[in-house]
Amino acid sequence: MDLRQLRTLSEVAERGSFSAAAEALGVSQPAVSQQIRALEREIGEPLLDRGGRGARLTERGEMVQRYAQRMLALSDEFQRELADGDGELTGSLVVGSSTGLGEHVLPLLLGGFRAEHPKVTVSLRIEATSTVIDRVLARELELGVVGAMRPHRALTYEPFLRDRVVLAVPAGHRFAGRTVELAELVGEPLIVMQAGAGVRTVIEEELRRAGVRPRDLNVAMELGLQESAKAAVEAGFGVSFLSQLAVERELERGTLATADVAGIDPVRDFATVRPATQQPGRLVASFLAWSQAWLARRF
Repeated sequence: MDLRQLRTLSEVAERGSFSAAAEALGVSQPAVSQQIRALEREIGEPLLDRGGRGARLTERGEMVQRYAQRMLALSDEFQRELADGDGELTGSLVVGSSTGLGEHVLPLLLGGFRAEHPKVTVSLRIEATSTVIDRVLARELELGVVGAMRPHRALTYEPFLRDRVVLAVPAGHRFAGRTVELAELVGEPLIVMQAGAGVRTVIEEELRRAGVRPRDLNVAMELGLQESAKAAVEAGFGVSFLSQLAVERELERGTLATADVAGIDPVRDFATVRPATQQPGRLVASFLAWSQAWLARRF
């Protein structure tokens, strides 16, 4: 059975259309159609329902897809093992991360890892949590580290680091160092990050459990990154929920303070996200093992 045909079927099934699969594979749409027809001839029955919007797997197609994912994962693992060998680590390590960990912890991890493995090049892509997950789904990234999980059968998540989300306030603010009631919070100008950001997802879920809806809040500004929100809080434009990791230096310098909010205890569990059907390559596996040992010493 041709692995190219199985990979094409897998892409069509995951993306829901021939055109999207063709773009992902870097081939023409007729080439995708030809690969699928050839596979269907070999199987002896249709694997995709082409009616309605997009393309969906038939019952037999779902069975073939399950085995295709296993075969492709094994093939990818075999190719990586051939390339990696048993010698010194080499190659390019690319990690996607949401802002909190990407700005404050991962640079230390990547720098320390490369210091021990100088033939490895490292690259860190800092984006919204939802974007990092999308890139892993699209196989544009082998490894992401995110602050909120979006369940998907094609993804696997593993615990990485726990971080508290705190209410950051300007130094000298009346909230500083005390426990704030939810009624007080609702009336205070709030600076939030963009939709899809991990901290925003965590805090909105926590507030909903406490009976506060996002629309009840007095949102004064919506800013894309934690660094932007932090700067706005320091300037006195409002308060903001931020990662504890993100404000440690400002707390030490005294330019920011924090407050607790009654009824909520927002904790953010950072997790790694990888393709579920693909075993981590030697480089990624080595980085994860090194990182866990480093984090165990520091946190």
